[in-house]
Amino acid sequence: VQLQASGGGLVQAGGSLRLSCTASGSFFSIKRMGWYRQASGKQRELVATMDSADNTNYGDADSVKGRFTISRDNGQNTVYLQMNSLKPEDTGVYYCGADIVTIVAGTIDYWGPGTLVTVSS
Repeated sequence: VQLQASGGGLVQAGGSLRLSCTASGSFFSIKRMGWYRQASGKQRELVATMDSADNTNYGDADSVKGRFTISRDNGQNTVYLQMNSLKPEDTGVYYCGADIVTIVAGTIDYWGPGTLVTVSS
């Protein structure tokens, strides 16, 4: 199983980016899929996740409220993060994570390699 993310880059403050992450390989299903970020010198934090029933969890809701939206295409095993009105403090490496029900080993947490988002002021 692999997670492959894309969509990061350099954007000016106030701009938008859309991240996507696709799970590939052999597995039964994906329970929860989402995004975490890690700014330089800080711990990784939850940005947003969505489960198979489309329930969402925005970790630090105040910091992303009204600006970030997570969505999911279960048929494509893909999760998206639409980021609008970006701020310099949104800068960091964004990691895709997923709880995947594997064929032989139960549910395992998988991580993608991360995609860098840089917001300039």
